[in-house]
Amino acid sequence: MTDLHERPAYREQTEPALTDDIWNAIIANDAALDGRLIYAVKTTGIFCRPSCKSKPPKREHVRVFRGAADAAAQGFRPCKRCRPDGKGMPDEEWIRHTAKWIEAHYAEPLTLAVLADAQHASPYHLHRTFKRLTGVTPAEYIAATRVEAAKRRLKETGETVTEVALRTGFPNAAYFSTVFHKRTGLSPTAYRQAQEASGSYPSKKRTEEGRSC
Repeated sequence: MTDLHERPAYREQTEPALTDDIWNAIIANDAALDGRLIYAVKTTGIFCRPSCKSKPPKREHVRVFRGAADAAAQGFRPCKRCRPDGKGMPDEEWIRHTAKWIEAHYAEPLTLAVLADAQHASPYHLHRTFKRLTGVTPAEYIAATRVEAAKRRLKETGETVTEVALRTGFPNAAYFSTVFHKRTGLSPTAYRQAQEASGSYPSKKRTEEGRSC
């Protein structure tokens, strides 16, 4: 493989090009470039050392910087696993970002492993830190976020219970109903009926009009 340290391109540009050699070094977790460049992932907002052992990102989501300061200046935050800035992010800020990430991705299939990969941390460390700072586990936070989203859809749309379940990240209506009842004390249908009785739920006529638009 070409010696990246002899190639001037990434030293002469404010934001180096993501060449094939640099990309290959990233997916190979090559420590030879540590201290010489940083890569950031646009979908997670995190930047890492080339040697980071986190799950490889998609190439089209990657940006390359000369150092941690350049990446931070563009709004990216340091990886908790490889600590590319030599310090790492305070746990409170990291967990706030993690919670926001859950709120943006709750409709997707989420597990602790998926969440840990997205946040560039070990599942154990993420679980322990999240619960210590929020009082709930990541799984509990995901469930609560999904239920709140489901409540909005039950109130504001004419979707069936199954449609609401699938669009808020639940695998099926039965599991959705179980989790929803546990957290609200009502079944999804009973919750919708209560909202309709209070005037918070759109009438059938308005729903049908909306669908015909």
